[in-house]
Amino acid sequence: MNCGVRLLFLILLSFKFSLAQPEDEELIVYRDTTFTVLSAFTKERQKFPFIEIAKPPVSNSIIIDSNLVYVEYGKRKLRLDIFYPKDKSQKYPAVILVHGGGWQSGDKSQQFPMAQEIASAGFVTVAVEYRLSPEAKYPAAIVDLKSAVRWLRANGYKYSVDTNKIAALGCSSGGHLVSMLGVTSRNPKFDGNGSALEFSSAVQAVIDIDGILDFTDPAESGKDQDPEKPSVGKLWLDYTYKENPEIWREASPINYVNENSPPFLFINSSINRFQAGRDVFIDKLNKYGTYSEIQTFPDTPHPFWFFHPWFKSTIVIVEKFLNKIFGLDAENYRIKLKQ
Repeated sequence: MNCGVRLLFLILLSFKFSLAQPEDEELIVYRDTTFTVLSAFTKERQKFPFIEIAKPPVSNSIIIDSNLVYVEYGKRKLRLDIFYPKDKSQKYPAVILVHGGGWQSGDKSQQFPMAQEIASAGFVTVAVEYRLSPEAKYPAAIVDLKSAVRWLRANGYKYSVDTNKIAALGCSSGGHLVSMLGVTSRNPKFDGNGSALEFSSAVQAVIDIDGILDFTDPAESGKDQDPEKPSVGKLWLDYTYKENPEIWREASPINYVNENSPPFLFINSSINRFQAGRDVFIDKLNKYGTYSEIQTFPDTPHPFWFFHPWFKSTIVIVEKFLNKIFGLDAENYRIKLKQ
């Protein structure tokens, strides 16, 4: 090999290694970005021209720690953002917030407005990233969120969290996921090999905002009529209902209600599809004497929680429910935070 060819070979070899991913570099995955607040706004304003995107200011009474890693799967790191009161003289209940997007899209930042507002009322709030269907199928998202709850318990002392009072709030598919969290706390099938396994993944309250509870309801299970246009359920569960009805039943919170299920708050739009399984679910809760509430906004789009005039009303409903379940004096919290 002459000197010129040898030099070229060494340059190419060096270039090849420069492109190789370092062993300790984080794995970056493809993200479906079809569902955003802006895309929802653009769609819904055609029917509701008066809506405005909710962008509440960040309160000076809270601190935000962003992109904290809560679990790792090899080079894949999942992150969360935590919002907590500056005043650490007391312990605060916590709320895990889970975004929607049909189990395939969406981002934890979509929950920031709610996280900010609820934290300002005397809570620690946590917006969580989880694996979506383009990356990992069912039940990965549930496993991830259980790890997030355990991480919060393991690290609660840093953020003045009352680890006996943790709620989970989710919107749309996130509502379905937090409902699964609520009813499977003692089911090892969904714990996986996540982080902080010595801590409990149980939550003490659930707020389901327009999230389905029964995948087998025809509103969900009847969608897969065109193989070229699979439903979001099929994309997450990896099978149509006809191909594997059992996995659709297995992924339905309605089938896990038990004596240990926590209180539930259901906040719904006026679209019946997103109430699939709700009434039967409540009947099951009633059999165990478990408290539940329903709040429905008339004449509303599905993602109403993103927008004024419904955002603030949603926050008020959430806070009242949490104050009731956790036995809190909301006014005392607010007064102390403002000092």
